[in-house]
Amino acid sequence: MDPLYGFVFLGLFSPGPNVILLTMSGARFGFAATLPHLLGVALGVGVIAAVTGLGIAALLLAQPALELVLKIIAAAWILWMALGLWRSSARSADGKGRPMTFFEAVLFQWVNPKVWAVALTAASAYPGAGGPVSEAARLALAFSGVNLFVCLFWTSAGALLQRLLTRPMAWRLFARTMAVALAVFAFLIFV
Repeated sequence: MDPLYGFVFLGLFSPGPNVILLTMSGARFGFAATLPHLLGVALGVGVIAAVTGLGIAALLLAQPALELVLKIIAAAWILWMALGLWRSSARSADGKGRPMTFFEAVLFQWVNPKVWAVALTAASAYPGAGGPVSEAARLALAFSGVNLFVCLFWTSAGALLQRLLTRPMAWRLFARTMAVALAVFAFLIFV
């Protein structure tokens, strides 16, 4: 078995913005309603991995200003989402909100620093024998395939938590813990 798959699993299964947002969405909206978000993450991660396989890392290294702009955008977006989680209440209590859509989840991967870090590391540490196009396809399939199962796990875990989060205080504690965890990633971008 290609060691790339083990690396991708460990890199994507550990807590990060996608894991936090999918768990939170599963807990707030349920598994079925979170499915478009889940599928968008799986596809978006594959796209980022493919772009990495095509050599975007060289562009980022050659243009430090572009990397800084991407970091600032990523941190701002993640902090904005963390603030939304902080303010959220259980869906049953307010009927407001909705899960992230498929396209929002795909687009979020472009500013998700953890996905970029795992993809750039995988491309350099586990290179394939083919050219850029075959490398892009290999990385895209590994990332999307592995991440689909990772996303299914975390969304299911969140949906199972619904039963424990029926009291407003329990929900608030969970939501604020997830918001703080997400906000930490915004600051880790610059470390």
